Amino acid sequence: MWIYEKKLQYPVRVSKCDPRMAKLLLEQYGGADGELAAALRYLNQRYAIPDKVVGLLTDIGTEEFAHLEMIATMVYKLTKDATLEQLKAAGMDDQYVIHDRAPFYQNASGVPWTAAYIQAKGDPIADLYEDIAAEEKARTTYQWLIDLTDDVDLQDGLKFLREREIVHSLRFREAVEILKDDRMQKKVF
Repeated sequence: MWIYEKKLQYPVRVSKCDPRMAKLLLEQYGGADGELAAALRYLNQRYAIPDKVVGLLTDIGTEEFAHLEMIATMVYKLTKDATLEQLKAAGMDDQYVIHDRAPFYQNASGVPWTAAYIQAKGDPIADLYEDIAAEEKARTTYQWLIDLTDDVDLQDGLKFLREREIVHSLRFREAVEILKDDRMQKKVF
């Protein structure tokens, strides 16, 4: 059971209209290493993982949906006052024709999201290492997005998201150690 508050996990502010940056942010909305893929990956993997760490995947998976909401809000705020010329100049005219200013699950290049982005091997250790890699790739992407904007308000929200990726990576690393210890004690490899 969840309790939903009608507020974002962290405040999203932008200083200016910037459709170019909105297009780049779509990478974290519908890209292979973005928030949607992460949320669905973790919530799917939890069915084949020991009870000791299943709650971790549930917690992080649902938090990724909160991050998805933040990215969608950023994209909306960056484009809501954009003229058609600005959208066209940013390469978002095809997005506008199909979706107007609504975010769509695609990456920054316009490639639609696919379930092929989700990895689940069924081996808890392998899946957790996949999750660590996913969090590190997302952290890197957030850093590059931060580097590509001079909007300090937008940078603030992106820095929050980058830091959460670091925390998630650390938590997955802890879970790997817990499961490795269990395997050693049971001598199951």
